[in-house]
Amino acid sequence: MMKNFKYLFLLLPFLLTSCITVKDVRYLQPSESLVINEEGLVPYNIPVYRITKNDMLNLNIVTTPKGDAAQFYSAYNVSGGTGGGAINNSAAAGGRGGGTGATTGGNVNFYFNGLKVDINGDINVFGIGYIKAEGRTLDDVSKEIQTKVNENFQEGKSEVRLNTDGITYYILGDLETTGLSGEKVVHKTTLTITEALAINGGLNRTVDKREIVIHRKLPEGIKIAKIDLTREDLMNSPYYYIQNGDEIYLNTRRKSLNGFGKDPIQTMLTGVTAITTALSIYVLLQRL
Repeated sequence: MMKNFKYLFLLLPFLLTSCITVKDVRYLQPSESLVINEEGLVPYNIPVYRITKNDMLNLNIVTTPKGDAAQFYSAYNVSGGTGGGAINNSAAAGGRGGGTGATTGGNVNFYFNGLKVDINGDINVFGIGYIKAEGRTLDDVSKEIQTKVNENFQEGKSEVRLNTDGITYYILGDLETTGLSGEKVVHKTTLTITEALAINGGLNRTVDKREIVIHRKLPEGIKIAKIDLTREDLMNSPYYYIQNGDEIYLNTRRKSLNGFGKDPIQTMLTGVTAITTALSIYVLLQRL
């Protein structure tokens, strides 16, 4: 019986290679490829978001209470309200409609009241008409709407504010990442992928941090990129910053698929259990 335990030592190298190392789990480890400026700072490489078809936009035109623009644009003034003039072409307040974003997806109020970028890449602004939006930045479209407002009403008496419903992104994983998966919304102007993951509790050890896949919607189509969260030079990549509509795919480590690789103790216990079971079966077969 004891001689059979020699097979245990033959399997030890396999058990050791099945363990996850520190380099597999640490975020943003030092890299010689990291680009820093003369002041020792990592330059910002934030991509400018460009509007795509089917985007939903939030338009507010803020006016003075007695301005001509307010008389036309403001639902408050038209109905005899006293609050300052402002038109809201989307839902500026309220939660994710119909429940959480992870269960229903999207903001119901925003969907029904926002400005939708149509199949031609245009938005239809009440009182102004169709404006080309696809492929342009929010700032560019805002300036054009502001120019149109100034042409028809008192210049300097109104301010155009055009935004998306925050930064909406999606995380899709498997195995133990089910609590992390779903639609996420953050009301910030910039968001890094490390911030996005931290907001949702971070990644567990079953996720392969070296093989994170991002699908990014661009006016020309969908761009697919792979990033490595263990490398510090990720901060030089434009994919370090999440854009509205990004889809983040979390791949499971191959070691974790068979129960190995979560932590050394669990790996050892799994291996010992497998060996003990195999030896027990062998002994029973020998007695038959």
